[in-house]
Amino acid sequence: MVAGHLREKDGFYHIVLSYIDENGKRKTPCRSTKLPIKGNKKRAEAMLIQARREKERELEYQLMEKRSGGKNQPERILFTKFLSDWLSMMRPSLETTTYAAYNASIHNKIIPYYDKYYPGLLLRDVTPKHIQDYYSYEMNENGVSANTVIHRHANIRKALQYAYKTDLIESNPADKVQRPKKIPHECDPYNARELKELFAAVKGTDLELGVILAAFYGLRRSEVVGLKWNAIDFDRKIITIKHTVTQTCLEGKSVIVEKNRTKTKSSHRSLPLVAPFEELLKTLKKRQEENRLICGNEYCQKYLDYIYVNDLGERIKPGYLTQAFPAFLERHGMRRIRFHDLRHSCASLLYANGVALKDIQEWLGHSDIGTTSNIYTHLDYNSKVASAQAILGFFPTSGESPASVNA
Repeated sequence: MVAGHLREKDGFYHIVLSYIDENGKRKTPCRSTKLPIKGNKKRAEAMLIQARREKERELEYQLMEKRSGGKNQPERILFTKFLSDWLSMMRPSLETTTYAAYNASIHNKIIPYYDKYYPGLLLRDVTPKHIQDYYSYEMNENGVSANTVIHRHANIRKALQYAYKTDLIESNPADKVQRPKKIPHECDPYNARELKELFAAVKGTDLELGVILAAFYGLRRSEVVGLKWNAIDFDRKIITIKHTVTQTCLEGKSVIVEKNRTKTKSSHRSLPLVAPFEELLKTLKKRQEENRLICGNEYCQKYLDYIYVNDLGERIKPGYLTQAFPAFLERHGMRRIRFHDLRHSCASLLYANGVALKDIQEWLGHSDIGTTSNIYTHLDYNSKVASAQAILGFFPTSGESPASVNA
């Protein structure tokens, strides 16, 4: 266990750690955060937490090395074995969903590739070409997207960065690799007419609540499923987004993760409870109470505090929305989009109706306005037409030269 605290010295915060090293000796190293004391306490505390975690991982790896009787010496460590050990060491400090993603990439994709094409590759012998060849193989042979390769690059680089920091390698070969260029998702969200048609089609179905929350309120799938009754203030007419439910695959099994927090601090937000949605919620509440009486002991008691449940009281799974929504659109002859694209539809309509990007950012719960701008400003074609019309008067006609216009 690594303890630690912040020390104020010479106008800056310093990190002081306290731990027992591999030889049984207590160590208390101190280093500056380079953060001035004024206004930086939270940032310094975050750096302290990160420093403690990194030192704990380092000590764990040194302990593994000691127990192995020297088998983990740099000249003997296989690259694939290192990746597996690093992931196991990281697991306690990672969110379940994050670990699941790392595990799927490293154990299911990266390690099998190197076991097949570079068997016996030692950690110390890994070169940028070994890594670049893997990216080319995935993209050219398996048709893996550039964005997926970028995620796997992040996994490989982070692992090798740890090897570099703990002196297992002299430099990080992943730093010299050319990553593929990220390709933004091409989204063609529903317009107002299509949304109106969709709302009418889903009315009274299991998808109604999810569609309204995603398309009108711009909620993420995890926020839709995670909405609880205590998040609804009927007196003040407010909805508070504060709980999420996500679904991931971990070691071949579907895992549901509940969190009493949102994706980011900015995602924790309050939205107005509009009259039509308030009416829907009250209808759902009444229906749940009736189903509970009808089903008796067969009614699921585990999710009474959740809003999005079926007639037996079982909470709707996130994966259901992803799978059922496109199938619903196909059955009703509607244009196919992803469930998440309903969130984009919400944003684009807000933007098209003159809502400022800052307000859209807060409505959607983005932590950075740059995210809002990059994703949504290209959606409103009408605003671009208006801009073109505004400068059209300065455009030279066929009968005049640019010089005469500037005169």
